[in-house]
Amino acid sequence: MGFRQTSGSTLCYACGKINRVDAARCFYCGRSHPGLWGFGPAAGRFVRGIDVSRGVMAVCIAAFVASLLLDLPAAIRPRGVFDLLSPSAGALDALGMTGSYAWARGRWWTMVTAIYLHGGLLHILFNLLWIRQLAPAVEALYGQSRVLVIFTAGGVVGFLFSDLFGAPFSIGASGAIFGLLGALVRYGWSRGGTFGVAIVRQYGTWALVLFAFGFLMPGIDNFAHAGGFAGGFAAALALDDRDRRPLTALDTAAALGVVALTALCFAQALWTGFAP
Repeated sequence: MGFRQTSGSTLCYACGKINRVDAARCFYCGRSHPGLWGFGPAAGRFVRGIDVSRGVMAVCIAAFVASLLLDLPAAIRPRGVFDLLSPSAGALDALGMTGSYAWARGRWWTMVTAIYLHGGLLHILFNLLWIRQLAPAVEALYGQSRVLVIFTAGGVVGFLFSDLFGAPFSIGASGAIFGLLGALVRYGWSRGGTFGVAIVRQYGTWALVLFAFGFLMPGIDNFAHAGGFAGGFAAALALDDRDRRPLTALDTAAALGVVALTALCFAQALWTGFAP
């Protein structure tokens, strides 16, 4: 079977009901080209084959290794345990570090690239553990396509909050992680009942503990944490969970759009950082 399906049936990206893949309009909801010109089924198979948490972690690790190799003498310089394997500021800036410094220069793409950059070994290990813990839980409640959108929305809104309050430099996936917590709290809040209350208590408590922990450690960007929670909560509210709205091809398209945007942002960061 080729990448483009030209015959047979598929599900409408808007309402999720079955149509001919080459139909001009959905028979049920009237949306144009419900089979996305034959590319919808292949796109759905591609997204369903992705392990979101492992994919995000792989990008974080690749970006961290690249940031070390760009200035290896600075990265391996002997320092305290909290600064072990810390990339240089120049390396992080070249790969897309965000903050008011970058925003004042029009580097909008750093709102995405900075999610995957980290300032040291402990920083990235801590965040990877939380991604592996929370992303599958969000995926189970919202679906595979939506978890990536929620994660990215949390990271971007977190950095927007941070930049608005004047943080000159900011990196890390913690805003996106708080976005996942916001989505879980939103689910429990809207679900209600014993199960919903239990979810709010568990993940709401985790969010409060992590937020309080941020005041005890130096260099923690709590504005990004607060913004990330708000961004994840709002994205989850807009997308809705699987109980209330089944996944459609439109969700798949949104996830693919996020993947494409992330790739574009890293390409722009590399062009800006290394072009002569």
